[in-house]
Amino acid sequence: MTTADTSRRHADLMDRNYRFQRHIYDFTRKYYLFGRDPMIERMQVPDAGSVLEIGCGTGRNLVLVGRRYQSAQLFGLDISEAMLSTAAGTLARNGLSARTRLSQGDATNFEPKALFGVGSFDRVFISYALSMIPDWQDAIAAALRALSPGGSLHIVDFGQQEGLPGWFKAGLHAWLRNYHVTPRLTLETELRMQAGLAGRPMTFHRWYRGYAWHAVVEPIATMEDC
Repeated sequence: MTTADTSRRHADLMDRNYRFQRHIYDFTRKYYLFGRDPMIERMQVPDAGSVLEIGCGTGRNLVLVGRRYQSAQLFGLDISEAMLSTAAGTLARNGLSARTRLSQGDATNFEPKALFGVGSFDRVFISYALSMIPDWQDAIAAALRALSPGGSLHIVDFGQQEGLPGWFKAGLHAWLRNYHVTPRLTLETELRMQAGLAGRPMTFHRWYRGYAWHAVVEPIATMEDC
């Protein structure tokens, strides 16, 4: 199976999964997608900076970024046409269409210039999407390639619930499988490896007793930083 075939199959799966769910997605997810808002607060987008969300879904997070950073230029990538349709409506209702560009694409292999007309971004963030992307390691690599040298990558996703009872972790993971979601056990290891190869420092935090993991891949280290 070719890469294009894999991408198309994943796009079809996401469209089927969210064709109806997208209408209630934001209402239901606020009860268990913890850490999204604190991540956005910590992004420190520069004035008139460019921000890309990979797996932008309904546009909920881009609206928060647009409100928090009022001069930011917003970009959203998603593999699901259904979700992008909802995102366009969400951003329009919030008066953000003029400074937002949305595009359909595969998170594991996309070209910013071709999709958005820009070469790189000041901030890239991925919110609870890596746990839904089969080739999630490639998505991290693509996100790092899309960063400007002084840009940073911000990630929040399901952790391994290290500080929570075993029954809670088992129940949560079983329930998430119904939605094709798999928390990534080796997320920290993979991020540290890829960040190191890119010459970028990284910080990693376990939030809410490990319910969510939060990572920031920082700007490329310079001689002055050493």
